[in-house]
Amino acid sequence: MEQQVSYKKVDNRTLWKVIGASSLGTLIEWYDFYIFGSLAIVISTKFFPADNPTAAFLSTLATFAAGFVVRPFGALFFGRLGDIVGRKYTFLITLLIMGLSTFAIGLVPGYETIGFAAPVLVLAFRLLQGLALGGEYGGAATYVAEYSEPDKRGFRTSWIQTTATFGLFISLGVIMLTKSLMSDEAFQDWGWRVPFLISIVMVVISYFIRKNMEESPLFKKAKAEGKTSSNPLKESFGKRYNFKFVLLALFGAAMGQGVVWYAGQFYALSFLQNVCKVDFDQTNYMIGAGLLGATGFFVFFGWLSDKIGRKAVMLSGMLIAVFTYRPIFDKIYHAADPANKVEIGKEQPVVKEAVDEETGERIRTTTLISNFSDGSSLKEIKRERFDQNALDAGPKIDTSRSIHLGNSSFWTIVSLCFVLVFYVTMVYGPIAAFLVEMFPVKIRYTSMSLPYHIGNGIFGGLLPAVATYLVAKSQALNDAAAAAGNALPVDKPYLAGLWYPIIIASVSFCIGLLYISNKKRDIS
Repeated sequence: MEQQVSYKKVDNRTLWKVIGASSLGTLIEWYDFYIFGSLAIVISTKFFPADNPTAAFLSTLATFAAGFVVRPFGALFFGRLGDIVGRKYTFLITLLIMGLSTFAIGLVPGYETIGFAAPVLVLAFRLLQGLALGGEYGGAATYVAEYSEPDKRGFRTSWIQTTATFGLFISLGVIMLTKSLMSDEAFQDWGWRVPFLISIVMVVISYFIRKNMEESPLFKKAKAEGKTSSNPLKESFGKRYNFKFVLLALFGAAMGQGVVWYAGQFYALSFLQNVCKVDFDQTNYMIGAGLLGATGFFVFFGWLSDKIGRKAVMLSGMLIAVFTYRPIFDKIYHAADPANKVEIGKEQPVVKEAVDEETGERIRTTTLISNFSDGSSLKEIKRERFDQNALDAGPKIDTSRSIHLGNSSFWTIVSLCFVLVFYVTMVYGPIAAFLVEMFPVKIRYTSMSLPYHIGNGIFGGLLPAVATYLVAKSQALNDAAAAAGNALPVDKPYLAGLWYPIIIASVSFCIGLLYISNKKRDIS
């Protein structure tokens, strides 16, 4: 068979170079993409009006999601380019676009300096990031798969799957290291830009590594024989037979895989920070520890899919997630909730006063710290702004709170984060090999990229924003009902956001169970 002939020309050392070079570039692109989400709370205060923190944060999440929404367009544009010109040169271009866009975000002045131009510029660069990522993944996955042995394709491509998690893990690590090297005030002022700016160094290194790689042997053979497509978009989506497989890949696998992935990593982080109000540094350590502990299972489940089939592994992950998400997130909430802890005392309130040089407002900040028997501490900050020109008006008041968890609660949540990422490894480890095997060489890059990026970019990428909205809406309904003396309409409103991934994963599981084949395919 063609694929077996092509593989015999590739020694094991060359194959690992291919995997390493592809994975490094993809890891850097994920790092660039995730930095924005990891710093969402800080960014919301820099590029959006500060008078409504909730609206600013939701706007930041929407900007974060915008990068996901345009990924399918990047998949179409760069997928077509990859099927016509080649895999190698296409993901060289995507790497440069991603890197330069990330670097540029780190240079954009804040809202207080250039007004609404700030969020507009950030959105533009975020859209470029999304377009680049839309072309990157399909190229890397196709490239590695077309080099791999038929019976180890899941194992080989699973190394590409680890890059998304390592990209998030490294982004969290860089953020924490940067914060540790400066004061909180300096990080909030300018230090948050450092993780964006240093990515350019990694991009340049990865560019030169990729530049020296050879083109995929299967694509070179197809091109030499004149068997590449002159119009991959038309052949992928204009022919009913091929388009049927595109839809099956999307609704039977990628859609469910996308929401499980983003629920287990991004929404878990958002849930800890914004619903549970856990200390910012601790949330990053928790997610980072969960990622580090579970990442090796990407490779395990990729290997397992070579033995028992892609379908069985991926659908099992979706089904388990559907039935256990609410109990897991409920346990996370209760582990962090101060109401479930025994208070042992309050520290003396710390009151500071200052004057805003720009507005002339007098600002009084009161910090109160409560300590608990398990080693946790709750910090509540109340800010009162007095307008000197409106003496009869009361102060504008905003409050914030964060809890720093004791060891027991901390490690309980880490273990639950590990479980959530474990689900991610089940659905994500085999997905590259699964998608590659569904389509022929001449339209593979285009055909596999679109369902993957719709499933992940739209269904998955919108999850943090949609889930945050559902939680806020549910809490508002309960508050209104309580004020009117009525029964609360929503049980556990803090879990309302989970209905989105649960419903999507359930639909994907049913479609995949009925229509996806578990047989291996020859990709030549």
